[in-house]
Amino acid sequence: MPTHTLLLCFPFLLLLCFLLYWAGARYSYLRRPAAESGDATAFDWHFFVPCRDEETVVGTTVARLRADFPRAHVWVIDDDSDDATGAIVEEAAAEDARVHLVRRRRPDARKGKGAALNAAYDELNLHLSDIAGPPRDRVVVCVVDADGRLDPRALDRVSGPSGLGDPEIGGVQVSVRMRNVEERQPLPGRGRARNAAARLLVRMQDMEFSVSNAGMQLLRTRTGSVGLGGNGQFTRLTALDRIAQAERRPWQRGALLEDYELGLHMILGGYRVTHIAATWVSQEGLPLARRHLTQRTRWAQGNLQCVRYAPRIVSSRHYGGRGVLETLYTFFQPVAHLATLVLSAVLLAHLGLAAADDGAGTVLGRVLALWPLLIGLATVSVLPFVLWGPVYRRDRAPGRSLLVSLVWGLALWLYAYHLFPASARAFVRMLRGRNGWAKTRRNAERTLAGGPVAVES
Repeated sequence: MPTHTLLLCFPFLLLLCFLLYWAGARYSYLRRPAAESGDATAFDWHFFVPCRDEETVVGTTVARLRADFPRAHVWVIDDDSDDATGAIVEEAAAEDARVHLVRRRRPDARKGKGAALNAAYDELNLHLSDIAGPPRDRVVVCVVDADGRLDPRALDRVSGPSGLGDPEIGGVQVSVRMRNVEERQPLPGRGRARNAAARLLVRMQDMEFSVSNAGMQLLRTRTGSVGLGGNGQFTRLTALDRIAQAERRPWQRGALLEDYELGLHMILGGYRVTHIAATWVSQEGLPLARRHLTQRTRWAQGNLQCVRYAPRIVSSRHYGGRGVLETLYTFFQPVAHLATLVLSAVLLAHLGLAAADDGAGTVLGRVLALWPLLIGLATVSVLPFVLWGPVYRRDRAPGRSLLVSLVWGLALWLYAYHLFPASARAFVRMLRGRNGWAKTRRNAERTLAGGPVAVES
């Protein structure tokens, strides 16, 4: 087959893969089983809250975790913050024996989220060695972002038979939603247009996580390849022990997707990982496009880092065929996005050269002659996103009209194009050897005009 024919077939192949994946995710979401609650008192719960300059949110997060889950311990890792994060947590720990401060100092600190979590794992081991605690398979670690808020029913749901009540399950990920989705002025002091755009950006993130990504995770429960996230991640301590024995540490140091890599190691080690959509953790949606792009660039670069696991996954007896295909599809998403950008540039260059030779009118006529194909491609590209709108309205915004939900679905299609610049930036960062962890600023932080919105290294 000629090379140019292969290049023309490539976008159609990507579209077919996307449609199959979308159909599986949508079916899994709409047919998700009801989750049964379990006995949360059968487990010993420990929350890990990694922090780096989180004084605006950490106090509220710790107080809420202690109020909603009084039997649990809260371990806050201060990764050498330059603000009052450590002092706030130290004060809370002085008044509450179940609040613990894990201090880190440079040059050992600021090595990424994975390194911070490993420090808390070490401290937890010291703590458990000093007390006559429960068996280690009954100790559960939950990672919560500094701005995270867990559903008060979360521990009961995670303890159920579809969760940690099953001894073969080593990790559980719960659904994620945006807490500030109904905030009228996400950018106080800015104009109406800026706030409208910010509200829409936060809404898109809520749609993305609460229905689209939830469907993807529920599909992964069928393929045996559920990914752990950085917020609302529950892991059995014995599963972390098994990974540490094989890899020297549970979380990989220097990984930009240390959460997803943890799930990979858990499955490779023989544990199952599952997703429970019946409970949730909330976090702040990002109202500024630049912060959002910084975050998504890190995620895309983390995906590229995970490609190195492909040989182990393909040869692992713990991954079935469907799990291998789903995981490889996830790994190579940034590659597909970059290839699409390159092919689009080649196509535009080809059209430009043809217009120079044959005339712009002639080339335009050739393109318009393909209008049935173009309309068909546009329909199958846009419709999957639009169809998430009514589902989202039903589950997250029942007070809104069907028309509004369809507009949201159309906006979700446009929003998805952020993956292309994010993937391109991820490749550039890798080529430049920039693999540092980008910490996104919280919405409550005041950022000077023209100043950085995230710390990258």
